[in-house]
Amino acid sequence: MQDKKLYNEVGERHKLPTHKVRNALIAFICGGSLAIAAQYLFYIFTTFLELDKANATSAVVIVIIIITSFLTGLGVYDKLAQYCGAGLFIPISGFANSLSSCALEGKSEGLIFGIGSNMFKLAGSVITYGIVSAYIFGLIRYFVGI
Repeated sequence: MQDKKLYNEVGERHKLPTHKVRNALIAFICGGSLAIAAQYLFYIFTTFLELDKANATSAVVIVIIIITSFLTGLGVYDKLAQYCGAGLFIPISGFANSLSSCALEGKSEGLIFGIGSNMFKLAGSVITYGIVSAYIFGLIRYFVGI
C-alpha cells in the first residue's frame, strides 16, 4: 500500500503539464481546415465534374480515405495526428488510418493471414458496435413512430 502511494506521488511530480486550451485550439483549426478542404473538393466535384450532391459526397469520402491511407503508408499521418490531435480523427479518416495501419502491420505474414486478418483487428469492433447501435436506434425509432 505504501509503495503504491509513493509510486503515485512520484508519477504526479514528473507528469508533463497538459495544455488543454492549446490542444483544443489546434484540434479545432486542423479539423476545420480538413472540413474546408473537403468542402472545396465537394465544390470541385459538383461544379467542374457536374456530379449530383450524393455522388459528390461519395467521391469526397473516397478521396479522403485514399489520401489518409496513402499518408498512413508513408508514415506521415501518424505525425500529423500527433500534432493535430482529435481534429484529424474525424470518423472517415480515423477509420481509414486504423485499417491501413493494421494492414501494414500484417503485411509480412501474407495477404490472407497477415493483411486480411489484421486489417479488421481494430476496425472490427467499430463495425460491430456501429451495427449494434444502428439496430438499437432503429428499433427505438420504429417504436416511437408507432
